[in-house]
Amino acid sequence: MNNVEMTSGKLYIDGRETRILSGAIHYFRIRPEQWRDRILKAKQMGLNTIETYFAHNLHEQQQGKFNFSGDLDIERFLEEIKAAGMYAIVRPGPYICAEWDNGGLPPWLMNIPGIEFRVMNRQFLAAVKCYLDQLLPRLKKYLYTNGGPIIMAQIENEYGSFACDHNYMEEVRKIFLNNGIDVPLFTADGPGDGSIQGGTIPGVWQTLNFGSNAKTAFAKGLEYRPDDHLFCMEFWNGWFDHWGEQHHTRTPEDAAAALDEILSCGGSVNFYMFCGGTNFGFMAGANGLGEKPDDYAPTVTSYDYDSPLSECGDPTPKYFAFQQVIKKHFPEAFTGTPEPSPKQSFGKIKLTQSAKLFDELDNLATPSESIFPPTMEECGQNYGFIHYRTTISGPRDEFLYFPEVRDRVCAYLDGKYLGTVFRNDQDRKINFSLKEKREATLDLLVENTGRINYGPQTGRDVKGLPKGVCSCWQKLCGFKTWNLELTNLNDIKFKPLKMEDNQPSFYRGIFYAETLADTFLRFPGTKGVVWINGFNIGRYWNIGPGNTLYIPWPLLKKGENEIIVFELHHLNSDDVEFCDTPELN
Repeated sequence: MNNVEMTSGKLYIDGRETRILSGAIHYFRIRPEQWRDRILKAKQMGLNTIETYFAHNLHEQQQGKFNFSGDLDIERFLEEIKAAGMYAIVRPGPYICAEWDNGGLPPWLMNIPGIEFRVMNRQFLAAVKCYLDQLLPRLKKYLYTNGGPIIMAQIENEYGSFACDHNYMEEVRKIFLNNGIDVPLFTADGPGDGSIQGGTIPGVWQTLNFGSNAKTAFAKGLEYRPDDHLFCMEFWNGWFDHWGEQHHTRTPEDAAAALDEILSCGGSVNFYMFCGGTNFGFMAGANGLGEKPDDYAPTVTSYDYDSPLSECGDPTPKYFAFQQVIKKHFPEAFTGTPEPSPKQSFGKIKLTQSAKLFDELDNLATPSESIFPPTMEECGQNYGFIHYRTTISGPRDEFLYFPEVRDRVCAYLDGKYLGTVFRNDQDRKINFSLKEKREATLDLLVENTGRINYGPQTGRDVKGLPKGVCSCWQKLCGFKTWNLELTNLNDIKFKPLKMEDNQPSFYRGIFYAETLADTFLRFPGTKGVVWINGFNIGRYWNIGPGNTLYIPWPLLKKGENEIIVFELHHLNSDDVEFCDTPELN
């Protein structure tokens, strides 16, 4: 029959009443070689469905240039779900939140004149249609109605938490329908009046997002949709972390009780997350509503989420607690006992080479010139760092003043470190003194620590120094700019190791692997980024939470492997340490 429908508060697949037990696995947060393992472990917990977002900012990093291959081969991911005999729920966006940079919206959108995000805006809808017209035909092949695993597709995401433009929502829905998406469409919002009113549209199934109090949440949903099937589309069984916070955890007992309440209400559920994975590279987002200057909170590299399946794919006590609840309500559910993933420790590995950033700027990027420092977005840069250079005349005994920092700037005068200002700092001044009557070189290295992914600032979080820099209150002019996306480090000219504090530098080492198994790198310094065999693992910062970065086995090679560390301030030592146990607290 290949038919999916929702009537009288129940979901039917091929005419059989079905309740969905789903788990969120984001293909872009897990290496492709590990997709099958994570999917099968979801099945062993008792789930029958896999849910995923799709990240626009990965698939269209440059306007009009699409990529659905390699790490982004969504069809391979869907084939793995199908091979496991499971259903799929897809959430194409265009906005996904997901603690992902810019909520999944490509940074180049921010440069389009007149654009307004997620409303009836011609420029935004044109970009959305262009993207979805590439994505949805690929998904259409995998619809359940065409013999594939996809049984449901989401329109937008938590729209009621952002706006209430139902005309816009209808336009997005039309794009889905015009691309032949004929499985049930749904929205997902928090269980509050305003959220439901803003995000729910006629003819589209309403689902709700919450982590507890299922009876109350479902009762609110039934006030608006008495005939819709009860579905918790995001059961928040854990939570994500920001830099400088404690690692979030939720006890298995508390989470299992919340699940039991959802299932006792007769509802379907999607575990957000089942397996969180990792915010590789520079893709972690941030939170900040713009209510005050210091409310910006960037998300960490690990997206473990305290999920039932850990970041590295190990079942946790929460996994087995959920499994017991599922068996209670669905005695016939298939379950199993998955094995933890193999781990290895390389111990301490010597760093043998280094290269100062200031010496490598021209090897990493071609500089441009401007009166004032341009933002990353004005330069067409997506992620990473941006480096500005100008001159200051002396003598003067003053301070640098940064009207706005997006998000962290390190300042150097004639190569000497002056200080750092973070976006949340109340005092955005750095004192300096230039005694002689001469010109001195001022270098400003700015790090993009993640674009805001939720709320009214999404799509507006430009990076760099959007209001320039002043000496006292005098605006400085005449800048050279290097755009450091750091996607290719092959042209760096490494020399024998030399360690200098507060001199941003690249450090290189070699280690050897006899077997391919997961490992974990202890944070090697104060703040920076790590590459393994050219792959950007992500950021580290010694303010925590945690003290390790996850290195998945597919990134390693038998034999010689390379590690490159870009440290902004201070390395812990001249070696790095690989261990076999994660430290997230």
